[in-house]
Amino acid sequence: MHQAPLFIGIDVAKSTLDIATYPPAEGWQTSNDSQGIDALISWLKHRPVELIVLEATGGLEVMVAGMLANAQLPVVVVNPRQTRDFAKAIGRLAKTDRLDALVLAQFAEAVRPEVRAMKSEREQYLSALLSRRRQLIDMLVAEQNRLREGLPKDVLKDIREHINWLKKRIRDTDKDMGKFIKSSPVWRARDELLQSVPGVGPVLSMSLLACLPELGQLNRRKIAHLVGVAPLNQDSGLHRGKRRVWGGRAELRSMLYMAALTGIRHNPMLKSFYQRLCSAGKPRKVALTACMRKLITVLNVMVKNNTHWRYQP
Repeated sequence: MHQAPLFIGIDVAKSTLDIATYPPAEGWQTSNDSQGIDALISWLKHRPVELIVLEATGGLEVMVAGMLANAQLPVVVVNPRQTRDFAKAIGRLAKTDRLDALVLAQFAEAVRPEVRAMKSEREQYLSALLSRRRQLIDMLVAEQNRLREGLPKDVLKDIREHINWLKKRIRDTDKDMGKFIKSSPVWRARDELLQSVPGVGPVLSMSLLACLPELGQLNRRKIAHLVGVAPLNQDSGLHRGKRRVWGGRAELRSMLYMAALTGIRHNPMLKSFYQRLCSAGKPRKVALTACMRKLITVLNVMVKNNTHWRYQP
């Protein structure tokens, strides 16, 4: 007898996984460890699974998502904001782990987000290094701000020593990331290709390698939406609002912003593009956002065609 496709939602906690199916609306719980995930995979392998949806939970979802993907199961990790909005839309206001899993299963059936390739172990490791680098920079900025306060000399001395230590750790982390990139011939070649573009430095290049594995695999519109630099309409009825960019991968967008700031000074393509938009009356912030979008679309084409930077005005 033909079985209807099954949609699975998994709510991930530190020590447990709450699983729900839709339809029918059934649920149970297992441990968030290798043994529990193996048992879940064995159960899923004997069902007509159409799609499995998990929320991004700050890294807790990495192991289960990776093991499901390695088992050739269709798994997607989605932004929690999407599922919260979906829960409100269907009137699901109560919140428990079991109910959250059911919402994820219903979300999978209704929305059917696209399955994309999961990050490899190397990409996950590099992403962890980049995350640690951002944490160190945040701590450095906080300590530097504290130097402005009228504090005793001993306290200021301690803050300055901590600042020097943080700067050293950031330099060491940069060296570790550079060595890790060079240890892979494929990544080393990709890094050299990306950095051939004026304005693209080592940090943005490593961020693209770790956080945007889809680069070179999507068209220009999809890659811009994925990063969060595509303008979205704000229209309703006769009202025509200003188009805005939002969503996407915020950490990449912030690095693209810094790269675009450098690019409009040192990259002839971005410089002329920025000046042309400003001359046409576009606000500087809008013109800079357009430069971010142009930069990521150019990088996308370069990676797709495996070609280094060439510019002919």
